[in-house]
Amino acid sequence: MKRRPTARELGGAHAIILHRNHPTVSALSRQLIAIGLTVSTHWPVLDAGALGADFVFFDADMGHDEQFPWETNKSPMPLIALIGSEAPGRIEWALAAGADAQLLKPVGDNGVYSALLIARATYNAAKASAAEVQSLKLRLNERQSVVRAVNYLMNTEGDEDAAYDRLRRMAMDWRISFEEAAQRVIAKGGQDGKRGHRT
Repeated sequence: MKRRPTARELGGAHAIILHRNHPTVSALSRQLIAIGLTVSTHWPVLDAGALGADFVFFDADMGHDEQFPWETNKSPMPLIALIGSEAPGRIEWALAAGADAQLLKPVGDNGVYSALLIARATYNAAKASAAEVQSLKLRLNERQSVVRAVNYLMNTEGDEDAAYDRLRRMAMDWRISFEEAAQRVIAKGGQDGKRGHRT
């Protein structure tokens, strides 16, 4: 079982609070500092310097897409929505903005620590899923390249097994992967496949 992060591991992290001057900001800052985070506040927008933060707390009640220096739902760090109004439109916007956790206003004396851990876990899980999807897409593209290259080579080799074998020999001769050899055959229109790779 994966070990869960502790308060000590959060110490030294930097949190940004994107919220107008309000008692919420003071209460939130106190909890973050007590946990060991450094805190800065911004309003009404984040600048490019915010890209180095570890967490961003944002006002879901008055927030809008233009406040963030990244594309919608593509934040480089976990986001935590500060929610005062539970109007459906505001909740939908916070989710669309990429909120990984939420904290209800008014902020009291607890709740921040769990919000940090939940946000980081949710953010990391989403990133891992996105990386896995990207890897699957890449593998699918590579397989499609192999099929296209083999189909091309079948024109000269006559059957599928011979075409696969020829593509394998090309990869060995060129000292590249099977998939890279397939992409090279496709890119060069199979011209390399006509030169000196028959045994």
